[in-house]
Amino acid sequence: MDEVPFRLESGQAWDLADRFGTPLYVLDEATIRSRARAYRESFKSAAPGSILSYASKANSTLAVIEILHQEGFTIDVASEGELEAALRAGVPAAECHLHGNAKSNALLDRALEEGIGKIVVDSLTEAQRLADRKSKFKNTKLLLRLNPSVQPETHEKISTGHEDTKFGLSILEGSAEQALKLMIRAGLPIVGLHGHVGSQLLDPEAQVDAAIRMAEFGTAMAEKIGFAFQILNLGGGLGVAYAGDPQPLSIAEYCRQLVGAVRARVPDSIQLQQEPGRSLVADAGVTIYRVETIKEVSGVPFVSVDGGLSDNPRPALYGANYRTDWFRASNYAYVTDGPGAVSFDLDGVRTAEVYGAHCEVDHLFSNVEMPVAAAEGDLLVALSTGAYNASMASNYNRFARPATVLLRPDGPVLVQDRENWDTIFARERRIGPTG
Repeated sequence: MDEVPFRLESGQAWDLADRFGTPLYVLDEATIRSRARAYRESFKSAAPGSILSYASKANSTLAVIEILHQEGFTIDVASEGELEAALRAGVPAAECHLHGNAKSNALLDRALEEGIGKIVVDSLTEAQRLADRKSKFKNTKLLLRLNPSVQPETHEKISTGHEDTKFGLSILEGSAEQALKLMIRAGLPIVGLHGHVGSQLLDPEAQVDAAIRMAEFGTAMAEKIGFAFQILNLGGGLGVAYAGDPQPLSIAEYCRQLVGAVRARVPDSIQLQQEPGRSLVADAGVTIYRVETIKEVSGVPFVSVDGGLSDNPRPALYGANYRTDWFRASNYAYVTDGPGAVSFDLDGVRTAEVYGAHCEVDHLFSNVEMPVAAAEGDLLVALSTGAYNASMASNYNRFARPATVLLRPDGPVLVQDRENWDTIFARERRIGPTG
């Protein structure tokens, strides 16, 4: 079954825009919880005793972390800032997993002091630093991140499992075995292996290939050097259908295929783990923009909105495109086709290019269908923006990062304030006159 993205109705969009301003991130709590439960039930049904962690880099807003922890997910963090977010969201450190290819001594010290549940070791240097800190371990366990030499079908900038990547240690070149030997000799609690091949995957083929290579390596190391192989973490990566993308496998089918293929080669004694992120939150979010200008360029409508690169850098980084809904100020809506479509403009539509307000090309969305009667002041709503928008936002051109509103059963709740001039300039100081 296709996963249908959350959409706003016209009245909702206008009410939220008027109350909270634009650009505005909107998250639907019911959709997040529904996706979380579907993933949890599907993965645990296919792999009893398995563990799911939320990859908080997708959206580390405290409310999102809190919801997913309530739904039974541990939290995967990739920096001290994401660890701090998880702790402030009420997640015990013991239920967090720490990633990162460049962990500092200070970060390792803090993670061990907090009693973090797992650290995913990413280099020989890190393995040695942890060996030097053996006395600081409480109940923290270690996983070794492997480079499985698998190239998935995804954008090159979110492909992380091929041989020439900064992440993990190579099975082929022997650095993975070196790290295991170092940690075992030091008496560190190294209990499993981790691999993540990339993001926005539409099927599990690359993950299956990686899992097989990791499992074979783990089994060989158990026999050769006494590695206590207990956990195989398959990473995350299940994608969503952005504009122009084919529909990915459903969560249930994805989990069935992935676990079925892995379990054929991995004994039941090995606990399987996964770290979904985008697939839980992307389709639960939208971004509301206000149309500021519409101009004709070589016969094509160029639409400029009041946000862009600073609140959604993915089009510039990855060439990402998004489905959009257009809401007229006259309370009459045009909604693009696709899952969840509800109506069309009977007066006709035109194809437009949508641009942001920044001093760059800032080309946001291509081939957007807009009503012929579109006007400045209308609302344009980008779908599936719940992942990697808020977490990658910036203050480029001194734009304020948007507020985030969570739609709850009893109404919308502001869970992240819009920045203001005081917060934007809080870190800066004037130097005053010379002399």
